[in-house]
Amino acid sequence: MNTKVTRRHSAIAVALYELLNPIPYGFFVAALVFDIIYVYSTNVMWQKSASWLIVLGLFFAVIPRLINLAQVWIGVSWPQLSAVKIHFWLNLVAIVAAIINSFVHSRDAYAVAPQNVTFSIITVACLGIATIILALRQRTI
Repeated sequence: MNTKVTRRHSAIAVALYELLNPIPYGFFVAALVFDIIYVYSTNVMWQKSASWLIVLGLFFAVIPRLINLAQVWIGVSWPQLSAVKIHFWLNLVAIVAAIINSFVHSRDAYAVAPQNVTFSIITVACLGIATIILALRQRTI
């Protein structure tokens, strides 16, 4: 008899993950908008506001990634190139890009200009692609 035992995810962990997962995306998109506004206006307020949004986005991005880490890599065995694993890695790349962007934002206000938009675009693009891949996984043909 060959039965496969699958572990179920904790309901609290799934609820917390689903609650906190979309929050960083909003912060990072707002930071991208503020970075673009700063490039064209050179008003330091936009740069400072974008740096705070990035910090808040990183704060809310870590908790869902830790839950996702436990669910994807420790719990159930997923196929090698499953959408869930690609979603995890793209979110991890987005978090690393946001951390680098926060270091860029810690510079002098006029030394931030071209790189802040680049790292914000990388962060938002990775999060957007990860969300699209995960949404397409649930689609049936």
